Amino acid sequence: MMQKFKNEIIQGIPNQLPAKVALDPSVSHAPVRKQILTKDEERLAIANALRYFPAGWHEELAADFLEELRRYGRIYMYRFRPTYAMYARPIEEYPAQSRQAAAIMLMIQNNLDPAVAQHPHELITYGGNGAVFQNWAQYLLTMQYLAKMTEEQTLHMYSGHPMGLFPSSTSAPRVVVTNGMMIPNYSKPDDWERFNALGVTQYGQMTAGSYMYIGPQGIVHGTTITVMNAFRKHLKKGDSSRGKIFLTSGLGGMSGAQPKAGNIASCVTVCAEVNPAAARKRHEQGWVDELHENMQGLIVRVKQAIQEEEVVSLAYIGNVVDVWEAFYEQEVFVTVGSDQTSLHNPWSGGYYPVGYSFEEANRMIAEEPEEFKKAVQQSLVRQANAINKHAARGTYFFDYGNAFLLEASRAGADVLAVDGINFKYPSYVQDILGPMCFDYGFGPFRWVCTSGKAEDLRTTDRITLEVMEDLQKEAPEEIKQQLADNIKWISDAEENRLVVGSQARILYADALGRTKIAKAFNDAVQAGQLSAPVVLGRDHHDVSGTDSPYRETSNIYDGSKFTADMAIHNVIGDSFRGATWVSIHNGGGVGWGEVINGGFGMLLDGSAAAEEKLRNMLFFDVNNGIARRAWARNKEAMQAIETELQRSPTLKVTKAELVDTAVLDKLFE
Repeated sequence: MMQKFKNEIIQGIPNQLPAKVALDPSVSHAPVRKQILTKDEERLAIANALRYFPAGWHEELAADFLEELRRYGRIYMYRFRPTYAMYARPIEEYPAQSRQAAAIMLMIQNNLDPAVAQHPHELITYGGNGAVFQNWAQYLLTMQYLAKMTEEQTLHMYSGHPMGLFPSSTSAPRVVVTNGMMIPNYSKPDDWERFNALGVTQYGQMTAGSYMYIGPQGIVHGTTITVMNAFRKHLKKGDSSRGKIFLTSGLGGMSGAQPKAGNIASCVTVCAEVNPAAARKRHEQGWVDELHENMQGLIVRVKQAIQEEEVVSLAYIGNVVDVWEAFYEQEVFVTVGSDQTSLHNPWSGGYYPVGYSFEEANRMIAEEPEEFKKAVQQSLVRQANAINKHAARGTYFFDYGNAFLLEASRAGADVLAVDGINFKYPSYVQDILGPMCFDYGFGPFRWVCTSGKAEDLRTTDRITLEVMEDLQKEAPEEIKQQLADNIKWISDAEENRLVVGSQARILYADALGRTKIAKAFNDAVQAGQLSAPVVLGRDHHDVSGTDSPYRETSNIYDGSKFTADMAIHNVIGDSFRGATWVSIHNGGGVGWGEVINGGFGMLLDGSAAAEEKLRNMLFFDVNNGIARRAWARNKEAMQAIETELQRSPTLKVTKAELVDTAVLDKLFE
């Protein structure tokens, strides 16, 4: 069986034309995309798709691909989907000349594992349109290239398309990935739809198209940190979050992590989800405690949870707008509120409007896109109105970086501040993660045990705990809470059953912490304490990786939050400092055209070379962002860069002089 798997990988595009296949009803499928191509463009899309295959197959495949294009709005090439099970195998099971390449193959398959991916047969990992590849031919060729790659070649990936293996060096990245990098003047929503349908670009999200998604665990951690601190900021000293309501929405893909995060943060989580299958999947996986389909029943249950100061997560199968409105009418007090629907993708299933069934809304996406858009915007106005009423009663509402406030403002909702430019509600980065974490260098550091063994993950947890407890002893006061939260996270990680797919873990650490943990892992691989290498990575949602004015860089106030120099320097800098693979994307997290973000992957194989790479790359990967944030005059980042300058004599940065506001006041009187 294993040899058959290896042979299929090495083969790439099969020698015999596979038979046409029916859509598998056992998995979740991507919504039908709107028909946007002209006849001439359809012709071009078919020609583009056929170039992966021998000419003798073209006549049959042309008809098949046109049918897919007109039925689904995209050409996925379903008949070329592999018949073997899709999951992250132990690294030794991959046919490869390069261990680094084998690690990348493992990560790609994890992203497409049906237990991990949102729409696995459309190669979409999360967020409704966050794709690993555009079609199955690209997957087959990429895996074949990785199997044949040597340590002196680099694979270049153009929005899912493997352009080819190019000569490089052992110190170069094995793979360089770009996704969705459109020319700015051709970067409107319909442009992205058109060029994606043509098969020439794709939306890679953050960690889908960069092969670094680890299931919902990543967002569990970020949501836990955010929700805990939201309650800390808005409860009286000594008051508990038990029995307090956290109201939000979305149980598909990454947003499915919210109920688990709420349980860890010790509150009552109410999460609405319009897709019954997504809600039931999370319940079956143990990520949400209870399912409710009746509003009155939900209200009775919530009032009981408040009364008894419970810690419980409740999924409501229905629209969150109805929940906000009903809770207001029934005087259910919401302490903390947010939204985690995929509003970076508002017109293609990222957000479902109130008053329509899930099925009817999906029909409208394909058949009445303009009517669907109107319904979404009307729904956003209603939702914002309900949130405003709750906020007047004392609810703390924050934007969770999913473009909720941005799209609500475009719909004409009452969400703008008095200045008519900023929003009346903060981004969670502005209030919490920016000043508390990113400015100090704390961000989502993650790793995957390539053996696939739970005992290796336990060993990494133990190693990490020892390193962090050691760091905490001498940590400055301003980062002790961050360390304490992450020590508790790792201590409870196995008990909280966070693993979905690969044996992976995440925590927030600064440059010093990441480097020490990574070195300890590398030493453990070399000593045989870990049975196989470890892949390091991070979410792009980090200190340096992303330029996103309404999320990651929303707490930068010098005007540079609308620039993307940091993310570009991040990925270039990581590439020659030792990353095994690097990626740069347009759009991850908040939508195409709204953000540029970069990421990396690194294999720790126990070698001295890996130790040198991790020291150089992890230092830059974090401090690039701290330096930029300090230059923007962020107080916490200015403190953090001073600490690093004292610790690292070869680091030199341009420092900002603070301006006395009286000088400016006098000038502009």
